[in-house]
Amino acid sequence: MIIGSNLIYRESVASTNTEASLLLNQGDVTEGTVIHTGFQSAGRGQKGNKWESAEGKNLLLSIILYPESVKPGEQFLINMALSLGVCDFTGKMTQGSSIKWPNDIYVNDDKIAGILIENSIMADRIENTIAGIGININQEEFSRILRNPVSLKTITGRDYDLQECMAWLLSALDKRYRQLLYGNREEIHDEYRSRLYRFNELTTFSSGETRFEGKITDVSVTGVITIRDKRNYEHRFSFKEVDFVTPPGSSR
Repeated sequence: MIIGSNLIYRESVASTNTEASLLLNQGDVTEGTVIHTGFQSAGRGQKGNKWESAEGKNLLLSIILYPESVKPGEQFLINMALSLGVCDFTGKMTQGSSIKWPNDIYVNDDKIAGILIENSIMADRIENTIAGIGININQEEFSRILRNPVSLKTITGRDYDLQECMAWLLSALDKRYRQLLYGNREEIHDEYRSRLYRFNELTTFSSGETRFEGKITDVSVTGVITIRDKRNYEHRFSFKEVDFVTPPGSSR
């Protein structure tokens, strides 16, 4: 086992990604080390957003990895593998799990998990990766500023043992990470694409001040998404260049 080979628990931290970065700065850290906590006072999400989580209700963790065999130009494969691992985990408990590009995990049209991956690149190699993951497990009430949060409990009505959930999650992530290191990366690419939220479905997007309708048809190993519009023209976007438009009356 790589992911989960060393577990470090902190009752409360500002951010598990920040804590992982501090550990790396202090010296050698075993690959697969997981820093997890019951509460984050300044959890971080994608696009500079804050990740909110009720104390003791959810899974909050960061993983330290050394994926040296992955070239910097293919670093999005790390996102793909870990997103699939989280999606595998949520799929054990409920149906309708998908990956909203680049790496949020949805159940139907609601967000159950987020992933923040930070790669440190030195010359032509990835020196280390910190993968922060937050998954809503037992939380029932969420801030009104969040657009579409959901948890396993709000979906199923059940309470979950966080330690059991952590073990299942780490097993799923470890399997996907080993596939990335030693398996068929094309399979990772293909499965990530097929499990994308609204893949090949007509959807409204925004890019800057422009709105348009199109279908997601591909994502490259560099993370560039391809959207084919209604006129059959293909558009390619990097992260932060395009977003989903929330439909009127939707919870999203």
